Amino acid sequence: MLIRVDPSASTPLFQQLAASIRASAISGQLKPGQRLPAARELGESLDMNVHTVLRAYQLLRDEGLIELRRGRGAIVTDRATDYNGLSDAIASVIAEARALDVSPSTLTALIREAYQ
Repeated sequence: MLIRVDPSASTPLFQQLAASIRASAISGQLKPGQRLPAARELGESLDMNVHTVLRAYQLLRDEGLIELRRGRGAIVTDRATDYNGLSDAIASVIAEARALDVSPSTLTALIREAYQ
């Protein structure tokens, strides 16, 4: 699993971390039942405070994408597979946007507008 965070970005680190893990789960890189790295271990590898990692894990738990089990860590739930169809639809929208030469910021704005 490749996790990407940008300390210079305006988005908080815990949200970046959660988004990266969420994307890995939705894309199928993380399978249901798979254990995520311990918060302390992940924090050390990313040079990030353990509480930042725990906050990201709690956000993902609240979304139902992972379960936090005392002594066993964070486990990916079956809920991630619920998004497979959405992931395919997103890939299709992105391909269409690229074909029409729509910028990522414009596509994001269009999606936000349509979602509301």
